[in-house]
Order: sequence, then structure tokens, then C-alpha cells
Amino acid sequence: MTQSPLHRILDFANRADPYPVYEELRKTPVYHEDDGPYVISTYYEIRSLLHDPRISSDARNLTSATRDPLAGPGQEDMALPPSFLRLDPPEHDRLRRMTNRHFGPPHSPHRVDGMRAELHGIVSGLIDDIGDPGRIDLVEQFSYPFPVTVICRLLGVPREDEARFHAWADTIAASLDPDPDADPAERGRGAHDARTQLGMYLAGLIEERRRNPGDDMLSELATAKGPDGTMSTMELLSTAALLLIAGHETTVNLVTNGMLTLLRHPEVLRRLRADPRLAVPVVEELLRFEPPVQLLPQRTTLADVEVHGVTIPKGASLWLVLASGNRDPRRFGDPDRFDPDREDIQHLGFGSGIHSCFGAPLARLEAQLALSELARRLENPRLLEDPPPYRRNAVLRGPRHLHIACDGIRA
Repeated sequence: MTQSPLHRILDFANRADPYPVYEELRKTPVYHEDDGPYVISTYYEIRSLLHDPRISSDARNLTSATRDPLAGPGQEDMALPPSFLRLDPPEHDRLRRMTNRHFGPPHSPHRVDGMRAELHGIVSGLIDDIGDPGRIDLVEQFSYPFPVTVICRLLGVPREDEARFHAWADTIAASLDPDPDADPAERGRGAHDARTQLGMYLAGLIEERRRNPGDDMLSELATAKGPDGTMSTMELLSTAALLLIAGHETTVNLVTNGMLTLLRHPEVLRRLRADPRLAVPVVEELLRFEPPVQLLPQRTTLADVEVHGVTIPKGASLWLVLASGNRDPRRFGDPDRFDPDREDIQHLGFGSGIHSCFGAPLARLEAQLALSELARRLENPRLLEDPPPYRRNAVLRGPRHLHIACDGIRA
């Protein structure tokens, strides 16, 4: 029996190369089957919807009887309230504004760039500690510990607690994707338990920071008073959980997808080794070519919305397939070619509109430093397995492991 495009997106067998599925999907820019979600796969339609105030990120606005295999837990099943990522204005705007006061312009314009030397030191230390150059698991030895160390330092989370929230983060991230071999009720309980334990852990940290604030972002969020007032304890918990998990999950995939792509394009790797400045356009093209976030599920229409001649009813579930839009030939010439010299690269790798990726400046800098240093220091790097094994996730796509080898590691 032939699978529908919707089921092929979710099929684990397509993780290594989902782009033929997306190409087929773009033939029907608004795809809908039975009582499932409306799947949008073309660049201009996705970008327009990301800026459309009639599209909600709040699952509580889902009113249709949609069978959405990526639907999140109901409000009554959530251990923490929705983060600002899952809210609409004005609640979204207030919480995002309060969080950004301590992260970026105009109030903290140097926070990310001021971490450059520290990030470089973390990258150098991880490469120094790789050990046997004959078999390296880039994910376990580099791509995962790098952004985890960074987000721990930024927020003020003890690095020794990483093993605890690693397990919680894995469980919560896995809940974004259906597992046909798992019991849905059991998966729901596992995700709820992980959120509960993460919330309890963060509550303890926040209480400690309120008593003894430091110069970390969690201390500032817990004690600051600005024009929007202060966050409630539950708002602070959901915001801290979002930053902790989203602050490393996507960057792990960006760095790993990036190194995999460079090893498949050795001419670009050689150019990056000779000129670290190339890291900037390389990362932008990677965000188009192999984005860590493949699709945005759980969007909802607040009114009837017409897209490409199709009327999507109020309360319907939407999937916006960012990775398909990034390969739309109506927007990008020769879209399946990796080309860091590409001009006019307004990709959807970080989304767009009011929900564009909050941590994009940090993720960009992390990926630029990571890939340029790996290119410079690994001698004759090569893949030991291609394609590598992928994570079981259609939303956050990246290798579970990336086994590579090199002849040595430069000082």
C-alpha cells in the first residue's frame, strides 16, 4: 500500500533524506487528507502564514476535530504552562520582551557577542579532548556538549546537572514526534513526568537565585523589575525550561548537519579551512539546505484563511514545512545544491515573524565558531558512515551519531 505524503513525512525511513517527500508535497501546496492537519509546503505561502495574525500558536484555539499525529498534550495534561513560543499576543509579546531584556538589544546588546572568547575556549577544549582521531562520534564528543555547556553558563545552570536534564530534554523532544511502536498513553505520561521533574528542578534553582543572584540570565529573570513588571513563578518556570531545552536541542542538529554537509562537499570544507570568514555564509546556507527544525506543527487558524485557492477553516490544525519551503524552486534557484555563495538567502531556518527563533544570534555564532574550528583543526576528516543513523524525530532532524575519522588534530 502506497503511503500518503503525510505519513511519509513521519516515516522514520525517510529521515536520512526527506527532500524527495517534500518535492512531491510541493505539487499540492496545501495538502489535506481526511481529518488530518493542513500541510503547507511552499516558500511564499509558509512565509505569509508566519506573518498572518489569523494564525495562532496557542493550541487552546484548536477547535476542529483534527487528527493531528503531532498534537501536543492538552492544557490539563501539561506540567508547566505554555511558554511564549506557544502563546499569541499580547501574552507572547510581553513574555518575549521581558526575556529579551536580558539577552539581546536594545537592553543587552553585547550579551551574545561578548561570549565569543568564552565560546571559542569551549570549542577548543572539546576538540583537544577528542582523543582517538581514528573514530570520533561528533555528536557525543562535540555537537552535544558544546551548546549544553554554553546554555548552562548563560542561564547559570550547574554543568554537573547536565545528565539529569539531558534525559528530560530527550523525552520532551521525543514527544514532538509519533513513535508507531510506542503506547501513546505511556509516551504522554513519560513527557508529563519529564516536564514535572524539569519544573521542580528549575523551581529550586530559581529560588536559590532569588536569594543569591549572580550575573547569569536566570538570576536576572528571577529578580528584574522592568516596565512589564515581573514574571510570575509559573511564567518563569516555563520560560527557563524553553531556554534550557531549545537553547541546545536545535544547535546540536545545526552543528552536526553542518559538519555532515561539509564532509559531503570537501571543496567547501577546504575553503572554510583557508578562510574562517566563510563560516558566516556557510551557516546561512546550512540553515536553508539542512535546517535543524524541519516543520512547525500545532499552528491553528483563528478564522477561515484562503491559501493557494484552498479555504482552511477556522480552528484547523496547520503544519508549516519549513525545510520544504527552503528547497522551493519558485524561491531559490537550483535549491538542492549546497552553495555558500548563494545570494539573497532569506531562508526559513529560524522561522519568521513574531515567533522567529529567539536564540538565533547565539545559534549562529555557535555554529560559525564550531564549524570553522573543526575545519581548521581536523586533518583530513572523513565520514565513516553515510548516511548516519538519525534521531527518531520529524520535527527536529539530525543524526543521532556522526562517526568520522581524521589523520590527526592540529594544535
